[in-house]
Amino acid sequence: MSNPDRSSSESERASAPAAPAPAKPVYKDRVYRSPAGVVGGVLLLGLFGWLGGDAVVSGDGLTPWLALASLLVAVPVVVAFSVRPAVFANDDRLRVRNPFRVIELPWASVVSLRSGYSNEVIDSGGVKYQLWAIPVSLRARKKAARHQAREAQRAAKGDGGGRTSVDARPVRAETDQVMVDLRELCEARAKAAGSQGEPSVRWAWEIVGPAVAGAVLLVILVAVG
Repeated sequence: MSNPDRSSSESERASAPAAPAPAKPVYKDRVYRSPAGVVGGVLLLGLFGWLGGDAVVSGDGLTPWLALASLLVAVPVVVAFSVRPAVFANDDRLRVRNPFRVIELPWASVVSLRSGYSNEVIDSGGVKYQLWAIPVSLRARKKAARHQAREAQRAAKGDGGGRTSVDARPVRAETDQVMVDLRELCEARAKAAGSQGEPSVRWAWEIVGPAVAGAVLLVILVAVG
């Protein structure tokens, strides 16, 4: 004899909508910056703030206004070339934040990531963008090459020091390794559905606007004075 309660519960389960598939996890962007550039920019901003603040408080006549106008020009420019530059990479796109522009490149639109005397990305239209946040260090590159040569000589002499083949990976400068990682990510994700699209470029008006306004104000003050 069948159990009516059991039959009804089975029919309810059969008619119930299927549970939605779990959403694909969203990972944070990998962020690349130049630590030396950030530190240098912060020190310069501190110096400008000290000198400019002293001129504003202690200056006479047009001096405080000239100091303010100069700060309005200098601070955005320092921020643009030191603190601002960054490269953001995720599974779908590469976003390059340069001093005065922001470039978004879906991986499918990236043709090449090139390292020479500077690190650059080239899009499908042949346009080249420099990666300000990933500067090339020739000194670090030469140091890595010397280390690689010493390892090769040691291996040729049979003095492996118990190292495995996994440890025998090429030694690269830090920024060169970053470019290798970006190339691998681009190759792995170029054909993904979320990586399709066209490049987009926008001006950083939050930097350009104050700098231009400060320059105009400075010219007017100099002319008046």
